[in-house]
Amino acid sequence: MRNSTVETFILLGLTDDPQLQVLIFIFLFLTYMLSVTGNLTIITLTFVDSHLKTPMYFFLKNFSFLEISFTSACIPRYLYNTATGDKVITYNACFIQVFFTDLFAITEFFLLAAMSYDRYVAICKPLHYVTIMSSRVCRILIICCWMASLCVIIPLLSLGLSLEFCDSNVLDHFTCDAFPLVKISCSDTWIVEQTVIICDGLTLNMTLTCVVLSYGSIIRTIFRFPSVQQRKKAFSTCSSQIVVSITYGACIFIYMNPTAKEEVTVNKAVSLLISSISPTLNPFIYTLRNNQVKKAFKDSLKRFALLSTK
Repeated sequence: MRNSTVETFILLGLTDDPQLQVLIFIFLFLTYMLSVTGNLTIITLTFVDSHLKTPMYFFLKNFSFLEISFTSACIPRYLYNTATGDKVITYNACFIQVFFTDLFAITEFFLLAAMSYDRYVAICKPLHYVTIMSSRVCRILIICCWMASLCVIIPLLSLGLSLEFCDSNVLDHFTCDAFPLVKISCSDTWIVEQTVIICDGLTLNMTLTCVVLSYGSIIRTIFRFPSVQQRKKAFSTCSSQIVVSITYGACIFIYMNPTAKEEVTVNKAVSLLISSISPTLNPFIYTLRNNQVKKAFKDSLKRFALLSTK
């Protein structure tokens, strides 16, 4: 049951400056369109090209789906608010947004850990790669990522729904988020805050440990390669560390830094980084700079051109 006299929330957004709002709107619109287009391209290519039916691209396809889902859960709403000037969001819509953004974000972390394990097996145990990373194992890993995320998010959402909102309904953020909601609640929020920090801290530390151990083993193995060309090719498959570093660094700042929730402006900027910029970089860093994907993209364009001329 809902314990609140508040029916709606007001999202203050990123700035009150009209000129800056226009620039931010254009920037976020362009990055959102690039993110959706790039990630949809990856998903489409993995379906239509037979050379991209490997575990690596299976995970990337799922990661691209999560990136589209995550950025679509928050950015279009902000664009709508900015374009119309309507900053009001209903209580139910706000908590639905919190649920989906957190669900997609947490699932991404577990998927990043699975992807790092896939690269570890491919480079450190190449002779056993096909056996270990079978299609059944890949599907199980994806299901486990979603189930683990639900196990984290459901208790947190239950605690969030028990919060009371009495006087203020103004959220100093561009999207509904846990800390801004906790900040304006008139309930005792200590348990909620500690639970959020513990759950997110465990998720970040567990998945980050897996990523660091995997890439650490990969780097040690690569340095043993006799050929410079082999090393270069192996390192190119690990370029995803850039996206990993951005994502983990931003989230660790928000959830593990005790003063982060008080630093509203910085918090907004970091949230913007992981909800807009990181999903835009993903297609370029992960696959669109990959020769195999470039070839698949060119082949798809040729097939489309041939079909259009008939």
